[in-house]
Amino acid sequence: MEIEHAITQIPGNRLAMNHTVGRAIFGLVVGLGAAWISYTWLTNPAGRTERAIQEAVVLESRIVVSDTTGIDGLEFVDALAANRQVGKAYVYREENGWSVSGYYRRDEDDRWHPWLLALSAERQLISLKIQDKDAGLVERASANPLLEISP
Repeated sequence: MEIEHAITQIPGNRLAMNHTVGRAIFGLVVGLGAAWISYTWLTNPAGRTERAIQEAVVLESRIVVSDTTGIDGLEFVDALAANRQVGKAYVYREENGWSVSGYYRRDEDDRWHPWLLALSAERQLISLKIQDKDAGLVERASANPLLEISP
């Protein structure tokens, strides 16, 4: 024990370090690193471009759902209008297009109906799957092979 005490008392010992300087250097390095990461993230246009494309796809999907179902004035819960109490909604890019999911209802008395939409890369309808018991939709689905209705 006396030897360790003697080693720490020797002037110029490498074991003795001024922690104030070490903390300042550590804080400076971490701060500069965080600033650089933030700067590159904020100035990266790729993330904003992808988000803008996703928003356009979701807006188009609302129009496709309304037109395909023939129902005007639908209220949507989707990736742009999230409501976790209703359910999760997604928009994601696939190899040759997009998949978008969400929910709709006709009015406040109606329950939420889930839907899944597949669009081509040119944003043309590939398929629309809806969970709804409406007789008019079942009739429309029999005339439209791209529309699938399940109760």
